[in-house]
Amino acid sequence: MNDPASHAVAGAADPVTAWHRLAGTCVLLDGFHALKHAVRFGAEIPVAVAADRRAALALADELAPDVRPALDALLTEVPETTYAALVPRPHPTAVAALAVRTSRAANLERLARTPRTTPVVVLDNPRNLGNAGAVIRLAAGFGVTGVVTTGTLDPWHPTVVRGGAGLHFATAVERLAVAELPPGPVFALDPEGDDIRGVRLPDDAVLAFGSERSGLSAELRARADRLLSLPMRPQVSSYNLATSVAMTLYHWSLGDGV
Repeated sequence: MNDPASHAVAGAADPVTAWHRLAGTCVLLDGFHALKHAVRFGAEIPVAVAADRRAALALADELAPDVRPALDALLTEVPETTYAALVPRPHPTAVAALAVRTSRAANLERLARTPRTTPVVVLDNPRNLGNAGAVIRLAAGFGVTGVVTTGTLDPWHPTVVRGGAGLHFATAVERLAVAELPPGPVFALDPEGDDIRGVRLPDDAVLAFGSERSGLSAELRARADRLLSLPMRPQVSSYNLATSVAMTLYHWSLGDGV
């Protein structure tokens, strides 16, 4: 794991200049909790700012003492107006940082590694940035190998990173074509599938979820080894995407099924 503090701009003498130089190529960590998670999972963080450095470190003392030394080394205080000018939507904690995006090569290596002991989640043509972020946060919580998206949505979009609370660095997050999916049996969630409660999901499963609007694409459906459905009361049309992922991962974690 990298030491995030070792990647800080030397002395952070001019964090604003560094910010503008790096903003086009780095990932925005928006708020204390996103920075905290990125530090915990070894993100490379060239610059981090706070409108009130003392308050940010006090928050670390209270909520994340494990990363307090790293934050002490990373954070540079800037005027509140300067902070607000650096971010599109100021966070209540008035903390922000830039992190180097995990390389595609590193993500592909992690996704392809076998034998795999945790599933990969696939979002097939997702449309909602916030939903994608929530799924990445769930995946990190369950310790899955990675989250793959197909289609046009960028899983590293700033809104997705904000929704994921900086936990992109806790798992592999990459956009792939259906033909490029990592190895493992593909279980796709579909209302017409077999009841998931009668199925044990293997640790190397690839768990695929369709678009919020149109469900599974024909290409993903053809790639699936088995279609599964979640229990749902009649006349209820669907679950939120993140809810569906959470239910499926919980079922996997219990090892339920036949």
